[in-house]
This record gives sequence, structure tokens and C-alpha cells, in this order.
Amino acid sequence: MTFRVGEKVVYPNHGVATIENISTRSFGAQFERFYLLRIAYSSLTVMVPFSHVEDLGLRKVTKQGEIMKVLGFLSDGTCTFSQDWKNRFKENSERMRTGSLLEIAQVFKMLLILQSEKPLSFREKKMLDRSRHMLISEISTVRAIREPEAEVLLSKALAKCSLTLPAPI
Repeated sequence: MTFRVGEKVVYPNHGVATIENISTRSFGAQFERFYLLRIAYSSLTVMVPFSHVEDLGLRKVTKQGEIMKVLGFLSDGTCTFSQDWKNRFKENSERMRTGSLLEIAQVFKMLLILQSEKPLSFREKKMLDRSRHMLISEISTVRAIREPEAEVLLSKALAKCSLTLPAPI
């Protein structure tokens, strides 16, 4: 998968990023091409070698139709999850690493439901906050709206199944 300078992409576990530059670096006698990404949320810059784009799960921003699926999922039904903290955390970490917006929405919704039943551990609170941020940033990017407007969309979807959007940590 190739990207262009200026294109918005999703860097798994970090959210929306912009490709700021494409460069080549030498390592001994070997040359490697890199994408230089600026992550929107933290303003961090990350260099991703072309050879590791697929391994890392770097992907284009989701299409509008997928956003509709995510909002539909968040507004309807329930989630199943492991009662064992270690298994649940491992499963959720894997989902977050995929970078799939629907997988991130599953983690987000499951943690919201769990939070309504009992307090979350510190690590799960951080994961809830990260999934919240990733959903909001990608929805705002795809819909070309500001993040507060994306928060309203998420809140409306969650309200349909009696859940509320948590405040950021």
C-alpha cells in the first residue's frame, strides 16, 4: 500500500496521522524508504519504513460507509466479553492493534458496558480513553467536522443503548 505526502492515514493504537514526508535513509550499503508521519493527537512524528507498513497495520482513513456501520454498532445491542481481566485485556489489546475502526468500537463499547457494572482497572481506563480518542479523531476526519461535533455523533449513538460518552482522562 502506498501513500502520498499530505494524505491522512491511521497509525494503529495512535489514531489519525498525516504523511509529512517520504524519505530515503541508508543503513550501510542498503537503502530504505520511510514515511514520516505526524500523529494528530500528540503531534509526535514517527518514521515508518515502507517494508513495515503492512506489519504495523498503517491504513487509509475509513470510508463514510464504515463510519455508518460503527455508529450503528455503537447504538444497537450489547457486547460479550471475558470476565477474566487478563484474557479481556489481551483480546482488547489485539483489537486495538488491528487498527480497524469497528474493532476499536467493540473495545470502546465493551469497556463502557463493563464500566457501568464495576470500576475499570487503570489500564482499561487508559484503553477506554485511547479508543474514545481514536473513534472521535477518525470520525471527525472522515466527516470533515470538528472533534466536538464527532463527540456529539458518538453521544447520540451511545444514547440509543443507554450508554454515555465518557469524558477524556
